[in-house]
Amino acid sequence: MPVVNTPVASSLQLRVQTGTDASGQPLYRVRTYNSVKPAATDQDVYDVAQSLGGLQVHPVSTISRTNEGDLSASA
Repeated sequence: MPVVNTPVASSLQLRVQTGTDASGQPLYRVRTYNSVKPAATDQDVYDVAQSLGGLQVHPVSTISRTNEGDLSASA
């Protein structure tokens, strides 16, 4: 029986490097932006992340997107 994934929520995470610890290892913080339209394309979300990254004091290390969906059996 096929399963259908219905998107219900999406969020964007920017991981920024805030400095280094005493041993020189990088320290990171994650900035999360919720309520991203689930139907938004990955390219659009990435473009917005790039723009938000330009407003950050610290350099962006990684950009991530988390999608949530309801799974159900199709009829």
